[in-house]
Amino acid sequence: MPADRSEALPAARRPHRRTGGRPGLLTPGASTDPHRLRLYRALRTDHPLGYDPGLAAWVLSRYTDVAAALTDPRFTGYPHDASPRGRGPAPLGVCRGTAGCAPPSDGGGTPDPGTAAAVERAAYVLARRIAGRDGADLVAEFCRWLPAGAAAVAVRRSHPAPGALSRHRRPAEAAGECAGHTALREKALASFLANMLDDPDLLAAARDGARELLVRAWAETLRRDPPVQIVLRRTRTEVSLSGGTLPAGAPVACLIGAAGRDPARFAAPDRFDPLRADADPLLTGPVGCPAAVLGRLEAAYGLRALLTAMPDIRWADGFRPVAGGLLTRGPRALLVRAR
Repeated sequence: MPADRSEALPAARRPHRRTGGRPGLLTPGASTDPHRLRLYRALRTDHPLGYDPGLAAWVLSRYTDVAAALTDPRFTGYPHDASPRGRGPAPLGVCRGTAGCAPPSDGGGTPDPGTAAAVERAAYVLARRIAGRDGADLVAEFCRWLPAGAAAVAVRRSHPAPGALSRHRRPAEAAGECAGHTALREKALASFLANMLDDPDLLAAARDGARELLVRAWAETLRRDPPVQIVLRRTRTEVSLSGGTLPAGAPVACLIGAAGRDPARFAAPDRFDPLRADADPLLTGPVGCPAAVLGRLEAAYGLRALLTAMPDIRWADGFRPVAGGLLTRGPRALLVRAR
């Protein structure tokens, strides 16, 4: 496995601090790299609970507190009680949190064979289109197109279940809505490809057909580089957490990006390690969500298609991926050489 890349980062600026010494999230540079700026670290260590006037919400950054906000019934959706609670999960990973994404009784997570075949075909078509050139940007020419094609197939194959009506629509229609939004899957796919391209050993294992490794690498990407960085919740009553006490009716911003790299929960949290022993499914979202199912298919078939069409794929000379975004986050470009 690769070394912890955080050790190779250049010296970071000190995070901008508001009155009282607490770092502010909506400050210059925060959306560029909150890890390099040590923003998330400062919040977890010194300011685990505080009110951010820019976000108009109380901020949670430790894993244990974020986990409580996502699972404890004393928290609900934001901004009102009709937001995801009970029927629908909180928006996590590539899931938008619609009612159709609640885990079904059979556990869910099994892709429809027709959808899987369609995603595989689309991945190979896109990979072959860029294989004949010396270089390409995978974000613009692959990551944005594959989820769009998969979404079109998923929506067409969603059939309402007779008599199974939600408050306003059938579950299949809600599920199609979640799968139809592709922005989060684009960012997650780009982060997944960036992590895999960074490690020749992982790429070699992927070429050999290590299917379980790809599943774990996708989950590890959602932990280390989640497309959704901040999830909003609200307290229903007063809640005591590790950093202090939240009042009733308080808006709460859960920093998923900070929680996923909390050293109190994950060993070497900045390291991309699909085989880590302390993997945790909480931050990856519901396994049965249609968008989550499509995301796993797009990651596995997408990487296989690229490796088949471009066996020698690698970063363009001198290129390093740079992520951006505060609420949602992903690489801006992935410049590669095909030969």
